[in-house]
Amino acid sequence: MFTKHTVYKHDNYNMLTVEVQGKTLVVREISDQWGEICHKFVSRPEMMDWAEKRFLPEDFPDGEEGLRATMEKMKDI
Repeated sequence: MFTKHTVYKHDNYNMLTVEVQGKTLVVREISDQWGEICHKFVSRPEMMDWAEKRFLPEDFPDGEEGLRATMEKMKDI
């Protein structure tokens, strides 16, 4: 059975989820602009490296605080 974590959900069209499938982490980005994009990682450090490069404070409605909260949630997975 897979464990699904919702990292953020701004509305029904803008969200980020992470599914833990054994050793594999499947990150799904859903946006109203690009649709669904799926990324697969084989380790948590690899996922965190991607997240640090991918997200900027201006990507979040509440700026730096939103980025910090998102990174904390991803570290807890």
